[in-house]
Amino acid sequence: MMAPEFFYAAIIVMIGAFLALLRVFFGPSVPDRVVGVDTLNTLIVAGMVLLGAAYDRTIYIDIAIVYALLSYVGTLAIAKYLQGGLE
Repeated sequence: MMAPEFFYAAIIVMIGAFLALLRVFFGPSVPDRVVGVDTLNTLIVAGMVLLGAAYDRTIYIDIAIVYALLSYVGTLAIAKYLQGGLE
């Protein structure tokens, strides 16, 4: 069973993820959608760290670190593509 603090923090992360999804779906431009996806990835990492802390499992935190690194590299690749660098 999760402590109430972790539950409330998870609710806040889910609300933020919902707002990021709105930005992804209804973003007026492509860079806005990329920022929405990057924000969503950051909130997923935060959720994994929260899950690891709530259940006292370090494997979730390790996976969150790898996911954050891959998310960062993916965001850089998309930014380079939007700038016109990947041909």
